[in-house]
Amino acid sequence: MSGKPRLTYLNGRGRMEPIRWLLAAAGVEFEEVYLETKEQYDKLIKDGVLLFQQVPLVEIDGMKMVQTRAILSYIAGKYNLYGKDLKERALIDMYVEGIADLMQMILMFPFSPPEAKEKNLESIKERATNRYFPVFEKALKQHGQDFLVGNKFSWADVQLMEAILAVEEKIPAVLSGFPQLQVFKTKMSNMPTIKKFLQPGSPRKPPPDAHYVETVLKVFKK
Repeated sequence: MSGKPRLTYLNGRGRMEPIRWLLAAAGVEFEEVYLETKEQYDKLIKDGVLLFQQVPLVEIDGMKMVQTRAILSYIAGKYNLYGKDLKERALIDMYVEGIADLMQMILMFPFSPPEAKEKNLESIKERATNRYFPVFEKALKQHGQDFLVGNKFSWADVQLMEAILAVEEKIPAVLSGFPQLQVFKTKMSNMPTIKKFLQPGSPRKPPPDAHYVETVLKVFKK
């Protein structure tokens, strides 16, 4: 064992991408194992490696962790990205859960039938611009600080940055009415660990394509 966290998932974003983002933002190198067949996935289940028969799986500090949320909060706590007290942690949790709701729509988008794509894209735009992004715009404006919580870089900032870029891929002008988020995005992009993660050749995955969708359906088919 190299001591690096070991991530087992498909070679694509899915539910592992926020974990890759958070580790990268914390400056932690990791290894990846990619599932490409149903047999590989079934073997993990048969071997009792997956607590709830689900991936993502992250092997870290001698643990075999599953459940995205549990993995993320462990990493955030371990690398001091989870606020200074319970109140800050609660605020980070609220922000993160809100962003996760928006990201769920983006996660499912590649799997929607062709005739539903336009409608689903419109839903993402509507939710991002009316429900989610205004919350963060207001928070940044009200306290006039660079980060969302406690004027310190946290898990919430990382998750928001990931969401901004994911929505922008689909709706390039989505931040046009959010000046604070535009500034936030520029600052985040220039943080050394995030800047490195945004470079070509980093572990960041490209937007899901037809091959990724096909692989997901093949690996997880009932």
